[in-house]
This record gives sequence, structure tokens and C-alpha cells, in this order.
Amino acid sequence: MSAKLIDPTFLFRFEVSVRKADCNWTSRGLKLPVECRLPSFGGLDDRPVFADVRLGWCEQGLGIHVTVNGKGQLPWCRESRLDDSDGFHLWLDTRCSPGIHRATQYCHRFLWMPAGGGPKREKPVASLIPINRARANPKAIPANTIKIAAFPRHDGYELSGFVPNEAMTGYEPNEQPRLGLYYAVIDRELGWQTFALGPEYPVMDDPSLWGEAVLSPD
Repeated sequence: MSAKLIDPTFLFRFEVSVRKADCNWTSRGLKLPVECRLPSFGGLDDRPVFADVRLGWCEQGLGIHVTVNGKGQLPWCRESRLDDSDGFHLWLDTRCSPGIHRATQYCHRFLWMPAGGGPKREKPVASLIPINRARANPKAIPANTIKIAAFPRHDGYELSGFVPNEAMTGYEPNEQPRLGLYYAVIDRELGWQTFALGPEYPVMDDPSLWGEAVLSPD
């Protein structure tokens, strides 16, 4: 844990550009180019950086691709304990309201995890998770709306996912190209790789602690 009195990322509100990308889904999921890679500003406070995280947008929705390296153990994933499971957690505010401390219906928390589903817990899982203390929740979505593909690696795993427009309340990329954004790659073995602040702050519940993303037209 950092010996600093305050996390240096607390002093800034970070903004990134999200590139427009080809989000064609196949049996292997999707691939995103290196230009779609998101930074981990949490590294400024010496938090671990062990994953390549990429995010791209298209007219149909948002795509993600994550590669986790450096593991010696299998991921800890439980469909019955989504909050505690290893995987890629993404928070989005489709109306980008940086001054609010409690989530609105435009705030979403998505999770992709490489295992934990099915009777043997070997199937990947994608889910929309309610945000604690939210003033309102986004519209409910049918099961299997969020896509996922996951594959083991010798020292980790690779996963990709896709969130269609209809799974994001208020997502209108041409009218509202600015989003609130936060992510965490959570791993019981390796720790938390974060967009900015770490779990010692209420990042999972407080949109004012997230950053911002601008959907680039090219």
C-alpha cells in the first residue's frame, strides 16, 4: 500500500479519448487495435499494472478487450458473488455528470469475468450490476444482452465483450459523446489495476471520483 498521505490521482480528473473501432463480433469475441488502449493512472500511486485494457465504440455500442498477464493461480470467480469476483469492472455515466456523488439512471456498472458460471463454474459471465446508494437504476436488460468471450492463457486470461446501445440508458454517441468513465481489473492474486483512484476511495459508488471519456469520431 502507498505510504503517501493522499493518492496523487485524487488531485486530478483524468480525461481520455475512446477511439471509434470495428466491433464485429465473432466466435472469438472481438479484437481492438492498440490505439484503443486505456491508460492506468493508478500506476501513479504504485498500484499494479498487469493488464492490457482496450475500449472502443461504434454506432452499435461499446466493445472491450482485456488481457491479464502474470498470474500463477486461476481467477477467483463466482456468479453468486459478482462484487467480489476477479474480472474486468467498467463504470459508465452516459450523461457525464461529474458533480454528483450518487449514481443516476445513466450510471452503469458492467462486469466481465473469465469463469464462474455454469454448474462447474467454468463458463465466462457478463452482467450489469446495481450500483450501491444509487438514486435511480438504469433500465433492466434481458439476460445474455452483454456479450463475452474468454480464453485462458498460460499466465492469465484474455476476454472481450460488447455492450449494445440498448443495454445503456442514455447512450447517444452522436448527441452525447462525453461519458463518465472508471474501470478496475480486479484480481485476488495481483491486486487492483485501476483507471485512477483505488478501492480505499468509494469509487464503486461515487461518480464524482470517476474520470471522463470523449468518443472520438475517428
